[in-house]
Amino acid sequence: MRERKRSTPVEPEKKPRDVELADNRRAFYNYAIEERIEAGIALLGTEIKSLRAGRGNIRDGYVRIEDGQAWLRNAHIAPWTHAARDNHEPLRARRLLLHRGEIGHLAGAVSQKGYTLVPLRIYTKDGRAKIELGLARGKRRYEKRETIKQREAAREIDAAVRRRDPRA
Repeated sequence: MRERKRSTPVEPEKKPRDVELADNRRAFYNYAIEERIEAGIALLGTEIKSLRAGRGNIRDGYVRIEDGQAWLRNAHIAPWTHAARDNHEPLRARRLLLHRGEIGHLAGAVSQKGYTLVPLRIYTKDGRAKIELGLARGKRRYEKRETIKQREAAREIDAAVRRRDPRA
């Protein structure tokens, strides 16, 4: 009797669960980010649905530490359109989930002159909503101009390399 080859079962490809829901690219222009911190964020059901639909804006958001807790303020998450009556307030304060030591470290850092906590992006990680915070120092106007000059110079160099080497 001939032995049949057994095929190993192929595992179905998993969908990536780590999805970026909202980002704050403007923060990298306005601030010099010195440290990044990942925190959980306490959201209502309609808020996470709205974020997954791409209806969140954290550009004007900031983080305050009050009474030993971190709060995300002024972040706009649009109301969920399919909610009947239990919808959320778009600009409500949202609690950030951090350990006590992390909150103490951030409170000490923010108390220094010129430092603030800004939200950089909201994303999901293993199905949970997370927020990336940046401990940032505000840039001055001349620093912003310098950033623009560096970006334009890098763009020109890349264009020159592409013109010179047709294979790239």
